Amino acid sequence: MSIPAWFLMVCFGIFLAVSTFILGQVVRAAKTYDFAAPKGKLLTGVLYSLTGAMSPFKKESAYLHLPAYTMGVLYHLGIFFSFFWLLLHFFKVATPPPVKYGSASALLVATLCGIIILIKRILNPQLRYFSCPDDYFSNILVTGFLALNAVSILYSPMIPVFFVYSGILFLYIPLGKLRHAIYFVTTRIYLGLFYGRRGVWPLRR
Repeated sequence: MSIPAWFLMVCFGIFLAVSTFILGQVVRAAKTYDFAAPKGKLLTGVLYSLTGAMSPFKKESAYLHLPAYTMGVLYHLGIFFSFFWLLLHFFKVATPPPVKYGSASALLVATLCGIIILIKRILNPQLRYFSCPDDYFSNILVTGFLALNAVSILYSPMIPVFFVYSGILFLYIPLGKLRHAIYFVTTRIYLGLFYGRRGVWPLRR
């Protein structure tokens, strides 16, 4: 196995260890007794939290910004897809040319969404007011991850560079804004348990 591949493995191992520690802290902090009488089903609340509650028409004012919401969805789908391709690169899975071209095109679309989101954050005074340097850096880091993966799919000599870049990304995830990738699932589950127990979720017409 090459040095870039070993570097990726070590960084991913550190990421898993730190993420497990963070999740352990979250679980311990959430061990509180709910004195409210249950009025709904926990599982139903959790399922709704991970599905219907993510709709733009159920998320604060997201329905007023559907283009930005759509680009955010495409951007995050591209990130998941890029991690999938990272596995394919690592295990040297052979793929036919049509799959490569289609995958690279999809990642470039996600890259474009990331660039537009970054530009909007820079130009919009309200977004700029609430932004910190980590907001910009995290966007640039992840968008670069998507773009470099697209290049690596079409030009295999770039795969070792992509491994090193991915390793750096794994190391940074627990340190900054990207940490929300660790908290996302637990947050949605706890919200579902909380509002599901009270019969608030799923919302009734």
